[in-house]
Amino acid sequence: MKDRAEHETRVIYAKADTLWSRWSCPASGECCQLAKTKREPWLYPSEWRVLTKERPLPPPRADGACPFLAEGRCTRYADRPLGCRTFFCERIRGPASQPAHEMNALLERLARVNGDAEPRPLLELYAREG
Repeated sequence: MKDRAEHETRVIYAKADTLWSRWSCPASGECCQLAKTKREPWLYPSEWRVLTKERPLPPPRADGACPFLAEGRCTRYADRPLGCRTFFCERIRGPASQPAHEMNALLERLARVNGDAEPRPLLELYAREG
């Protein structure tokens, strides 16, 4: 069951990447500065498993940034959660109309994949396992 949920989560990620492909990310790492932005992605259990599968957790960061950020880059970019795929900084470039309807459908699909489980803040999940 967990493998199926992880596979479905990756399918959802691929669809989200396609939806957001018209936008560009400046790769500044600005959105990863969680303590500064006061914005933190919330992850479903299947997302946490995809993010951490078969890899040790990185050490905590004293600056409050995402623990998966190193040298200004995401160390788990290919496996980053849905929220990280859509968290854009002030400098996002692209069409004015974002795919809200399509993203809501993907969020609903991700919720169904995870059954009764609720999403949790990334740093809370990290603290539990770190």
